[in-house]
Amino acid sequence: MHHTRTAEPRTLGDHTWHNRAACLPTPANPVDPELFFPEPDEIDRIRAAKALCAPCPVRRTCLDAALEAGDREGVRGGMTAEEREPLHRNLPLRLDYARVNATLAGRDIHLTDAERRAVTRAAYQAGIPAARLARLLKVTEEHAEKRYRQVRRELRNRQVDDGPDPTLTVPGTRRDDLGAAA
Repeated sequence: MHHTRTAEPRTLGDHTWHNRAACLPTPANPVDPELFFPEPDEIDRIRAAKALCAPCPVRRTCLDAALEAGDREGVRGGMTAEEREPLHRNLPLRLDYARVNATLAGRDIHLTDAERRAVTRAAYQAGIPAARLARLLKVTEEHAEKRYRQVRRELRNRQVDDGPDPTLTVPGTRRDDLGAAA
């Protein structure tokens, strides 16, 4: 599942986007936070909350934050809890290359499992040392090396299934050496 986005992925622990939210109560904009916690049958309150979200400059960031935090209450990012439920279920499958690239550039981004695999594969193919991958993914160097071994096995198995691919060479291996994945 690939999603195209225009917003920059937020870094872990970054809540500065709250300051740009359309729902931020100010003296000039007295928004009642309770508006975002309507009962399922309170259609007018749901519409009012969504109307505030519609033009919000951080709507996508708000939605991502709600999904990443497992927030299943209220209106977030312009969606009710019921509307977000399929997104919650599919979150582990999200593969957003903007997030992958931001992580590879050294930003501290909340990643799904699919995005972590993509970071590992891209780092391996770019020749990034396991120690750097460990820092990017916030894992031990040993775990980063294990992730690289998994990528090597996947690439090696793809060569066996599809035949030799000169762009995916694994130094020091022959077709006869590939046998079962270690």
